[in-house]
Amino acid sequence: MWFKNLQLHRLPAPWSVTADQMQKWLAPHAFAPGNSVEMQSQGWAAPRDNAPDSLVYALNGQLLLMFRAEKKLLPASVVTQFTKARAADLEEQQGFKPGRKQMRELKEQVTNELLPRAFSIRRDTRVWIDCRNGWLVIDAASQAVADEVRGLLVKSIDQLPLGTVQVTQSPVAAMTQWLLSGEGPAGFTLDQDTELRSPAEGNATVRYVGHTLDTEDMRRHIEAGKQCMRLAMTWNDRVSFVLTPSLTIKRIAPLDVLKEAGDPTAQNDDESFDSDFTLMTAELERMLGDLLDALGGEKGSGQHNEPARAQDKATPQAVVA
Repeated sequence: MWFKNLQLHRLPAPWSVTADQMQKWLAPHAFAPGNSVEMQSQGWAAPRDNAPDSLVYALNGQLLLMFRAEKKLLPASVVTQFTKARAADLEEQQGFKPGRKQMRELKEQVTNELLPRAFSIRRDTRVWIDCRNGWLVIDAASQAVADEVRGLLVKSIDQLPLGTVQVTQSPVAAMTQWLLSGEGPAGFTLDQDTELRSPAEGNATVRYVGHTLDTEDMRRHIEAGKQCMRLAMTWNDRVSFVLTPSLTIKRIAPLDVLKEAGDPTAQNDDESFDSDFTLMTAELERMLGDLLDALGGEKGSGQHNEPARAQDKATPQAVVA
């Protein structure tokens, strides 16, 4: 249930949208498996297997969506192999090698013939919408995947009031200062993974993995011109994560205190799902608030977001000062 990554976006707080309204927006873009000649397809799928017709899971002002993408696996080397064999047969028939146009046509023909036999892989990406606090969060480590999800969101919801997260202090500057002092901000501790990189030509980089972050070592690297580009942290001994310069939060993991906090009275999978979702959203909501405070708060927090439109480019990931 727990998201592993947080790509952060802003919505009006509160955002007055119901699960029924969201269902109406998403339904025309529901996922359907690609046909025999489509390389890929995408759409919205049910967040829960036991409710296949519902594209929205709602609980206590929180919404959960599921983006699904399907892609046919047809290696280029296989297409090339069959195309060459077909070209050799054609050369024997006509007495000369096929030209560029014929080769393009042969390749297209071979691709269309092989597609129905190709394997398909599916990728599901979850979206959490906190209507009360104005968060839209995509569980994606890859920027390309997040772009796909945002693109379908904008296509599905006309005038989507999606905004970027802008904080007062740059995460790079903040993380560098925390390493220099050897202490995290209030409520956070520093873990044993980090990456320091020089912005100068050559991009000299030092990575620590599972290694004690000695303050003197950090000071030496920082005085040499390096800046912190990734930092593993723990919030209130409850959630560990890695912070990045773009404010994308990666490698999220609930710690033992939360793993033991599940509802022991849950009688079935539905109740367990409800309990886990409630716990996750409550904890991450508080963690995000503390993290924004640690970065000096948000810029323009009282301003309204400009609506995103289908013809607009996909909204970029979180922008920082």
